[in-house]
Amino acid sequence: MTFKPAQWPRKLRSQEWYGGTSRDNIYHRGWLKNQGYPHDLFDGRPVIGILNTWSELTPCNGHLRELAEKVKAGVWEAGGFPVEVPVFSASENTFRPTAMMYRNLAAMAVEEQMRAQPIDGAVLLVGCDKTTPSLMMGAASTDIPSIVVTGGPMLNGWFRGERVGSGTALWQMSEDIKAGKMSQEDFLEAEQAMSRSSGTCNTMGTASTMASMAEALGMALSGNAAIPGVDARRRVMAQLTGRRIVQMVKDDLKPSDIMTKAAFENAIRTNGAIGGSTNAVVHLLALAGRVGVDLTLEDWDRLGRDVPTIVNLMPSGKYLMEEFFYAGGLPVVLKRLGEAGLLHRDALTVSGGVIWDEVKDAVNWNEDVIRPADKALTASGGIAVLRGNLAPQGAVLKPSAATPALMRHRGRAVVFEDIDDYKARINDDALDIDETCVMVLKNCGPKGYPGMSEVGNMGLPPKVLKKGITDMIRISDARMSGTAYGTVVLHTAPEAAAGGPLAIVRTGDMIELDVEARRLHLDLSDEEIAARLDEWQPPEPPVATGGYTRLYHDAVEGADTGADFGFLKGCRGREVPRDSH
Repeated sequence: MTFKPAQWPRKLRSQEWYGGTSRDNIYHRGWLKNQGYPHDLFDGRPVIGILNTWSELTPCNGHLRELAEKVKAGVWEAGGFPVEVPVFSASENTFRPTAMMYRNLAAMAVEEQMRAQPIDGAVLLVGCDKTTPSLMMGAASTDIPSIVVTGGPMLNGWFRGERVGSGTALWQMSEDIKAGKMSQEDFLEAEQAMSRSSGTCNTMGTASTMASMAEALGMALSGNAAIPGVDARRRVMAQLTGRRIVQMVKDDLKPSDIMTKAAFENAIRTNGAIGGSTNAVVHLLALAGRVGVDLTLEDWDRLGRDVPTIVNLMPSGKYLMEEFFYAGGLPVVLKRLGEAGLLHRDALTVSGGVIWDEVKDAVNWNEDVIRPADKALTASGGIAVLRGNLAPQGAVLKPSAATPALMRHRGRAVVFEDIDDYKARINDDALDIDETCVMVLKNCGPKGYPGMSEVGNMGLPPKVLKKGITDMIRISDARMSGTAYGTVVLHTAPEAAAGGPLAIVRTGDMIELDVEARRLHLDLSDEEIAARLDEWQPPEPPVATGGYTRLYHDAVEGADTGADFGFLKGCRGREVPRDSH
């Protein structure tokens, strides 16, 4: 792709605030001078907003203030004027009912901050799961030159000589507790090993996946995704990003120039190669909607089906992000895709060049971490998109994290009406369930939870775990953590709370899953399904009050299109609002 930079110098949008001698210009400029800025900083140089999602209640992003200082240093070096701007930070660890409910709010807030304030370009300083997509969505909606720098993953966790993957170990050990294979005291001792440094999850969870998606989309500098949060090279990356955004403003290199259909296709194939999170599906669909790119679930299935999963990381494999970085990181994966004809080599990146030039010389330093295609974890990775009378608008499954023997299965449904029903009954030995059954969870989608929580990887009943069984088929309209694993069908659309067929499944119904055929089928006649749907009554809205929760419940769209708000789709641009002074 050929990009033609804008002519420089030219008048920047920040000059609408700071350039000139009018009363309004002096009002804007004069107040900012109370920070001790000299007058010549307002002479037309690029004003760079460092949009920082740092928060002490977002532990994955707890070190971003230090990185912001390195970004500032890079901006100053390149002749820009950096201003740090705190923005909405949705923590995966603390937000209730789920951080996903606040992704759209964060994106909306970021968009309005970008448009309403005098910035010419933005560095999106992100890390935790929802901060990366939400800031990218906001930037796409304004189309102001923007670049991503992530906080990086934590160092490896270790417990009694074994790697401890954040999130993945949590699911494994909690199941071991129920199976009687691990004591509560050992679990508490292992807790400290799960998070032993600053940074995001050290598995290929959603945070690392979305960092990889940003790089594969071309929205971050090459190599950004895998550098550990405490590695000095992460600070170097931040400083280089600060330098680069100044030139992007001069060139007017925008998100819409970079995030094309080809870029999204590169990202989808990359997700398959790394064994990335199913959460990437809803985030990329939403992001594409902001840019105006036509991206669908069919694209996910079509593009990912023939991509082998070659990155041997938890939850699909055995290593962690630290080893991925040492092996060469995402540039090695992108090079492999390019050599296999699975990469649009001419896709533009924030570097101003094309992605192939960024990765063609990458070296793989560990072929057990980043494997050759003939030794892939899963020959056909990617995200499987299932359809059928149980999911007419689609559902997703991650083959690299599933049990091969369960990929084609017919079983009796054991239904939980909502997450509270599940929690009340799952540990009861009287529950009529065995490993051949299909666990079904309703009312956990975007409207139903609300927010589409990560509860889809339901823990198995203790009576099954004690047999040594570690996986069963689970179906829901929920999401699951990118650190989770199992034969788990997610994002079933339409969701139960919106009257999808999932809503009328009853315990005892038979369900067929055939991943190869991309089929999810409820063994009922069309007439019986229609009759049950006629009898179905929608559940009471999850909240009876107003506020954002009400807005979310009323406005959110289905998982199959990204769970965004319809009124936020499309680019609304960067036009300066009317000055009221």
